[in-house]
Amino acid sequence: MLEEPKPKDPDLIDKKEFRKRRKEFYSKYGQIGQDMIKLSFENKLSWGTIVERNAEKYSDNIAIIFEDIKLTYKEFNEWVNRYAHYFISLGLKKGDVIEVMITNRPELLIILFASGKLGAITSLINTDLREKSLEHCLKVTPGRVIIIDEGCFENFNKVKSNLTLSEDQRLFFLPDKGTTTCPEGFVDISQEVCDLPIHNPLTTKDIKTLDPIAYLFTSGTTGFPKAAMVDHSIFIIAYYSHGIMNGELTPEDIMYTSLPLFHGTGLYMGCLAPFGCGATIAIARKFSVSRFWDEIRKYNATAFPYVGEVCRYLMNQPPNSEDSKNSVRVVIGNGLRSDIWMDFKKRFNIPKIAEIYGAVDIMGGFLNFLNFDCTVGICPSSYAIVKYDIDEDKPIRGEDRFMQKVGLGETGLCLFQSAGALKSRGYTDKKATESKLFRNVFKEGDVWFNSGDLLRDIGCNHAQFIDRLGDTFRWKGNNVSTTEVEKILNVFEQVLFSTAYGVQIPNTDGRAGMAAIVPTVNLKDFNLKELAASFNKNLPHYAVPIFLRFKSNLSTTATFKLKKGKLKEESYNIENIDDPLYVMLPHESEYVSLTKEIYENIQKGQYKF
Repeated sequence: MLEEPKPKDPDLIDKKEFRKRRKEFYSKYGQIGQDMIKLSFENKLSWGTIVERNAEKYSDNIAIIFEDIKLTYKEFNEWVNRYAHYFISLGLKKGDVIEVMITNRPELLIILFASGKLGAITSLINTDLREKSLEHCLKVTPGRVIIIDEGCFENFNKVKSNLTLSEDQRLFFLPDKGTTTCPEGFVDISQEVCDLPIHNPLTTKDIKTLDPIAYLFTSGTTGFPKAAMVDHSIFIIAYYSHGIMNGELTPEDIMYTSLPLFHGTGLYMGCLAPFGCGATIAIARKFSVSRFWDEIRKYNATAFPYVGEVCRYLMNQPPNSEDSKNSVRVVIGNGLRSDIWMDFKKRFNIPKIAEIYGAVDIMGGFLNFLNFDCTVGICPSSYAIVKYDIDEDKPIRGEDRFMQKVGLGETGLCLFQSAGALKSRGYTDKKATESKLFRNVFKEGDVWFNSGDLLRDIGCNHAQFIDRLGDTFRWKGNNVSTTEVEKILNVFEQVLFSTAYGVQIPNTDGRAGMAAIVPTVNLKDFNLKELAASFNKNLPHYAVPIFLRFKSNLSTTATFKLKKGKLKEESYNIENIDDPLYVMLPHESEYVSLTKEIYENIQKGQYKF
């Protein structure tokens, strides 16, 4: 008896269509791609050069719109130069660090680009961080100059005494709405730069493509965010790849940017890509689902950057007749799930979704150059998707001790080769860098970077994002370190030990935080209110666990590593779990018992997490 043919997988890339689109792409952008490849080898061009070039090439074009402020490319470069000259007057030089904790506003880009012109490194501190995490980030990249936004001063001031600042470290205050005067011990930097020269500094010509320009933070297995060094080449490649080739941006485009600028997606796709192309960047202070499309129409925006959660929030709004009435022609970002991809595209009348996959610490990535649906795109660099044992939490190696690639349509762990120009720069912590590398993967001596993500091979060098694994998961568009959550849990006096992980909630992207706890006291004596307060004090809002599960013990491996596989699988399914479960509902700050009624309402999507 003949077997019935298997139905065709709709997500697999059609080879004939792939070849057609690839030919069209190379005929249009092949030379640009070659130019981009040469950048690192020639090591001549810096981001400051791009800024100065654009000040001439797009002199009168609007570079930045922010509330009532409009800056042309010429005016923007002049402000960058004022700050650059001031930093030089302070004695800052190539390799020095400038720490900034600044909310979304033009000054963040001005200071970042100014420091780049003299070869200094800007450490972009997450403005959502609090207490211990904030203190850690400020200590791991100590700056000769520290610039604090008015809106961030209160949180900075709480950890200031723990930073053991030296006399060489200068503190600056950046006013915003004028509700707070410049604090004692700080200098108002906005006043210092007002009358400084506007000509380009001589230092720009001395900065090379592979010189570092910034530290961006990513979640880490050490329990706190890790500082990943980013060089000028990454900034320039963002303009080439995300702006020209993936987004096909032009000087006529207007990019509405509401994602945080200290985050890779907001910075690379929302600012660097349009800036390099001479387009306009309309900066919002923060993302607002209720104002989003009104502001898109207000600025007549033709593009915006996204993370998957942004798209989900927009889709969760009640449909209305204005949804498709916008000028957006392309969106650039990551994490748009295939289950809402086509509906999102159709509802908001968006011709192109320029999905990408990558991270601050990954030397490589995927880009949807060829505009296929439901894919992270194509990877120009050397990568592999290898078989992975979820229960053992490690890649599968064969009898020859080497890893094995997955077959077409299969899911596995994505690795990027670390070699040559794409050798991983790593983190400030060498142990953290080494923990992300696999050696002897396909042959003796090779080195590959562990993305920590499961991708699906859909053919023609394309892939789909499936999930994050291990010690990091994604929630609210941010990477959450489970170890960071566990550190807060395990110092709580009523917790013997614990483990944190991500679980899926219907109609949301990513994974919501959940923690399994073995308490030291009877549950009736456990202080849930105090635990919630500790979470809210020490963790960013997106890292606070939504669900708690209390257990008498937790299973471990032979090496005493806590097993999370079964916990993740069981999730918070009250029908299959006898352990006590608690939940922190949206807009609440305390945990309540997860009843059958609440569970059913969560499954029905009646709570907007």
